[in-house]
Amino acid sequence: MSNLQLTFYGYKTSAHALRVAIALTHAQAQYTYQDIDLINQPEWFAAKINPAGKACPPSPRNHVPAITIGGPPVPPDEPSPESTKLAESIVILELIADLYPSSGLMPADPIQRAKVRFFTQMQADLFSSKYVAWFMFGKKDGWKDMVEGARNLQALLPESGDGYAVGNELTIADCALAPFWGRTRVCFEQGIGRIDPEEAKLLKEAMDAPEMEKFRAYADRLMAHPSVKENWDDEGAVERSKTIVATLNRRFGSKR
Repeated sequence: MSNLQLTFYGYKTSAHALRVAIALTHAQAQYTYQDIDLINQPEWFAAKINPAGKACPPSPRNHVPAITIGGPPVPPDEPSPESTKLAESIVILELIADLYPSSGLMPADPIQRAKVRFFTQMQADLFSSKYVAWFMFGKKDGWKDMVEGARNLQALLPESGDGYAVGNELTIADCALAPFWGRTRVCFEQGIGRIDPEEAKLLKEAMDAPEMEKFRAYADRLMAHPSVKENWDDEGAVERSKTIVATLNRRFGSKR
């Protein structure tokens, strides 16, 4: 267990920040939490915690999650120069796994570790990014990409049909997927998004089909895991999803 100072900058319903929150809960880590309003972000956050984000094209990425680690305990808005500042959820997930090896967030076996990294990358390429394209930007027929992504992830799950993404223990692969699956479920069950409501119904029908039973069973186990349940809030996800849609519609116009 790590004794390093750790401050976690997040937002209660940010899918990327929830990845880190789940991992920290599972690792039983001791940390300071600072909520960052993504709509009215404090100036000190970009300047002191994630200044490199301003240089990331095509748009600034001074968003959560971010952490400071090491150095003395200080107020979250006054990070010590002795601390290391890191952002990007997958980078932080791997660090947590390294700091808390007994958590099982990364297996000890190198092949199993590679499988965890592979699933983590595949969920980003095949599912999470497809959710963003459909939900936020209203990609026509984007629901089909999500079904195909879920089908491909299902093929990577253990043949036994038990456990999680890689074996019987929760890993960073599961932490990476859980918030995006939760958001997807909210989207197609509630019809929330910059999408055609009929496409939400089509996605729900496809995900409820018998051929997706193995993925659904895995997703149900994942969302029922104590470390996920402690951090996931359906009502909060609904409200956050509605806020995102309203903000994007004001900025770019309604997709409906």
